[in-house]
Amino acid sequence: MPSRNKGVTLVLCLISLASVTFIARLSSRRGSSAPDWLPAPHVRPIDACPDKLDWLADLNLTYPIRYAHRDIVVNPTPGLERASITKLDASLFPKFQTIDLSGDVQVSLQHCEKPYLLHVPALVKDSGDASHIIFGISTTLKRLDASVTSLLRWLPHTNAKLFVIVIESEQIVESEGVERVDAVAADPQQKAELQARMRSLGMDVTLVEPLELQDSFSIKYFSVIEVMYNNRNNKTKWISLLDDDTFFPSIPALVTMLAKYDPTQEYYIGALSEIWWAVAHYGMMGFGGAGIFLSVPLAEIMNNNYRNCIEASQTTAGDVRIMECIYLLTETKLTYERGLHQVDVHADLSGVLESGHMPLSLHHWKAGGASLNGYNLPMMHLVADVCGDCFLQRWQFGSEMVLTNGYSLALYPKGELKGMDMERMEETWDEVPPVENSFNRGTDHSLGPTRRKMILEDEKIQYVLIDSAVTKGGVRQSYLHPGMDGDIDSLLELFWMEGKMTDDEG
Repeated sequence: MPSRNKGVTLVLCLISLASVTFIARLSSRRGSSAPDWLPAPHVRPIDACPDKLDWLADLNLTYPIRYAHRDIVVNPTPGLERASITKLDASLFPKFQTIDLSGDVQVSLQHCEKPYLLHVPALVKDSGDASHIIFGISTTLKRLDASVTSLLRWLPHTNAKLFVIVIESEQIVESEGVERVDAVAADPQQKAELQARMRSLGMDVTLVEPLELQDSFSIKYFSVIEVMYNNRNNKTKWISLLDDDTFFPSIPALVTMLAKYDPTQEYYIGALSEIWWAVAHYGMMGFGGAGIFLSVPLAEIMNNNYRNCIEASQTTAGDVRIMECIYLLTETKLTYERGLHQVDVHADLSGVLESGHMPLSLHHWKAGGASLNGYNLPMMHLVADVCGDCFLQRWQFGSEMVLTNGYSLALYPKGELKGMDMERMEETWDEVPPVENSFNRGTDHSLGPTRRKMILEDEKIQYVLIDSAVTKGGVRQSYLHPGMDGDIDSLLELFWMEGKMTDDEG
């Protein structure tokens, strides 16, 4: 949220700009991906040893490269629960082969393996029905248009409603020492066209005018509560405030989380910032980018006292206004859900993404005009079309390799996995601002317990996703490790599909 983040950004940007991470080195090498909303059809396993690799031509690779690939057949298994990490005895990839496609995409692969069978949890029927949730966003028309790709990964055909307060632009103007908001309304035709396009893609979305055009951004954000509350129906149990760069990897997982709570009671559900400095500064509140969920009884109190809450607030941040209003009017306090992520840590987020946890939300995926940490969450998430709630799920193959699905393949060549506590999060992110006289080192409350950062290229060799695409029969992922000290690049490729195989065949 731009207004509140002024203080945090001044500190954190200096930290982030000083860091050159492995992810940043790869971010410019990513290829294009297929349309994000295409489903992966049910197919039987394909030829495990193709003689043509024409799709690699789109990845902007430098040849020759070392290359290996494996097909994965997914078996959704009822009753199977997602584990933090699943250990398997067999290796995943055959031996590398050096290939050069600079002149011809025809190849003669020498090392091929039959498809690997992986069991994944089966989605419960109707677990993706979110008709009891109304989502709300306040943003500009341009930023909403840029968010469609992200929304397409989780919102369509869930029966959830989305209301968006849109304007064209907004800036703070100072005149004679007095600040005022100078906002421009969204063009009606452009707004109607964007709404129609989003609805044609299966999203139940309504774009609305702000209650007052010249209200500040934080008041517009707060006013989304009134918009959502007044558009509730007899199914509505929760209203949720989001930023336009909030991403939900799994609506079924989100629905399951909310089912733990009685929506007839007053509930304020959200996540703290991962950074203790931000919590100490702003309070025990739900940080907006992670997603804030209010039960209808609590939303009713806030709606009935809308003007009082606006006048009583002393902040310029919308999510702080929500906290102020709730704490002013009720005894309800924040219910902290750790699966919701504000993502206020910076630089290398490998530790967070490789933790094996199923994130309920991720934020800042397009911060600074780019994607989260240089990565495209919608592209990373494509594999979920095949294997459901398997995004960022971890599998260990043999004694050296860990797959974090949609993010990385990590090799531990010195036997580091043998004694490593993989339940602890690797502390890869940049140092965070300290809080004076606090016993919290900075992220203990949110990301702990942690373990030390591994030494890249020595203790840990990381192949990071550079491309993912829906293609005929499934989803293809490409994981790259750039050559170091004059060595050539290495590419590991996985092709995910649904099919019928037995454990004996895999």
